[in-house]
Formats: sequence, structure tokens, C-alpha cells
Amino acid sequence: MKTTVIIPNYNGIKYIRTCLRSVTQSLVPASVIVVDNGSADGSRELVEREFPQAALIVFEKNRGFCAAVNAGIEAAATPYVLLLNNDTEMEPDCIGHLEAAMEADDRIFSVGAKMLSMSRPELIDGAGDLYSAFGWAYAVGKGKPKERFDRPMDIFSSCAGAALYRKAYLEKTGLFDENHFAYLEDVDLGYRARILGYRSVLEPSAAVYHAGSGFSGSRYNAFKIRHSSRNNVYLIYKNMPALQIVLNAPFLAAGFLIKLCFFAGKGFGGIYARGLLEGVSLCASGAGRSHKVRFRWKNLGNYARIQLELWINLFRRL
Repeated sequence: MKTTVIIPNYNGIKYIRTCLRSVTQSLVPASVIVVDNGSADGSRELVEREFPQAALIVFEKNRGFCAAVNAGIEAAATPYVLLLNNDTEMEPDCIGHLEAAMEADDRIFSVGAKMLSMSRPELIDGAGDLYSAFGWAYAVGKGKPKERFDRPMDIFSSCAGAALYRKAYLEKTGLFDENHFAYLEDVDLGYRARILGYRSVLEPSAAVYHAGSGFSGSRYNAFKIRHSSRNNVYLIYKNMPALQIVLNAPFLAAGFLIKLCFFAGKGFGGIYARGLLEGVSLCASGAGRSHKVRFRWKNLGNYARIQLELWINLFRRL
């Protein structure tokens, strides 16, 4: 057995049964760990009652996505870990395709599944993430026909809603940063992997259907906007050396201003701005400074490749 499937759950009574059934019906055997984030809707009891083969880790309160998956990763005893949102359903051959893609190149850090909209399965929900010098993370292909993404490709980072990670490399990058709580934590992890010279790839033959917004409730909401803006500031501070921040400053300023105007038009301008300020505060805090990625000259070539990609991704939004 090569893979442990880790499913973070918070009040997922609407989805968790379908998700776990798809995992247990996989053509490739895998261990399963459900990490419950203090659910109060009966979903934890459902897992205990209907899926006794799944190991269950229980938190007394919601500690966020990062803490949940980190607990699962630490408990896993397999070479690979597959992170899977509780509002997903994967095809039976998904794990096998992900493992095969991982084993094709020992530089691969993560393999993302092709996530399809559960309500409109002919459309892409996400095919990995790109990140640009605007400080914007893009879900590749969102809303586009699934046929447009039938070939494997390199991505900046895998969406942790359905992605296979090599556990040995997670020990080198470090696990998910719990300062994020939720949102952009997977881009941050992918960024750290890129600094070390690892790859993240999309494997389109591995299909997962995603309900979307299973936790926060909608595409645009106060919780998501506040945490995303906060975490984006932190992601930039954490992963970019000072010179790279200066180099990208005009693009970053433009990116933040455009988003501020966009969210102001939707009635969330104040929330977005407050998130930015919280991000600055996090960067200045001891908790934020302790997670700053230390620049090492041996990684200079990787930084240069990342910077080139950040510029290219200004034009690559699909």
C-alpha cells in the first residue's frame, strides 16, 4: 500500500458519505484517515458508524484545514499522502493514475487531480494553480470545458482539495503552515517546493468531482475574502527574498489595488482591506517571522525560474 488518503472534515454531513464511498471503492487499496475539526452535525458519528475501516482523528474545536491535514500526514505510514476535500467524489481509478504520475519522475513533489464541477461535470472546477507577479493565484481552467485539459502539464502548485504528495519531500519543505488556517496554504507549500527545485504536475486522467464551497458556503464571502487577502500578503513576505519583493512591488501594488476595487464593487472592499492589514500584522509577528523561508544561494537558480514564471503567469490566466 503506497498511499494514505487524508480527508479533513468539518460539519460535512452532506458530503462525507459520498466522499468516503468513492475512496473505499478505489481500484487501488489505500489507507484512510479522517480528521474531524470539531464537527457538531453528526458527520463524525457517521464516519465511526459506517466506515469503521477509516482511522479517525478528532479535534475538540475547528483548528483549520492546515492543522487537520498536518495531523493526518504525521499519522500516515505510506510513501504518499492524498489530500481530499470532504465535498468530493473521486473516480475508482484516480489513486492509481496519481501514483503512476508521481513515479514517472523523482523530482515530482505533488500530483494534482483534474477537479470537475459536481453539478456540471463537463466543466473544470480546477486543474491546479498558477501564481503571478500580481500576487494572484489562479485556479487553472475554472469553468472551462474539461476536454481542454486532457494532457499532463506542470503547474505552480497542486490544489490540496485533491492532490497526492510525496511524504519524504514534505519532510524537507515542512508541512502546511498553520498560520494560514485556510486558503492559499497549498500555494504556499507549492512555492516552498519550487524553491527547493521540485515539480508539481497535473494528471488529467485522475478525475475528482468537487461540490465547491463546502465549508465557507459561496465563492465570495467575508470569511474567504478576509483570509485570502491576509494569507496572500503573508505568502509573499514568507517566500520572496527582499530583492524579489522589491522587483515585484509595482505588479503587487497593481494586483492588490485591482482586487480592492473588484471586491469593493461587490460590497466587500472593507473586508478585503482589513485582511491585507491583518496580513501585514502577521508578517510582523513572531509567528510570521519564524516561518520566513531563509534565502540560500544554492537555490538562486530556482528563484530565477520562479520569477520568470511569475511574469509569464501574468498572461496565462485560462
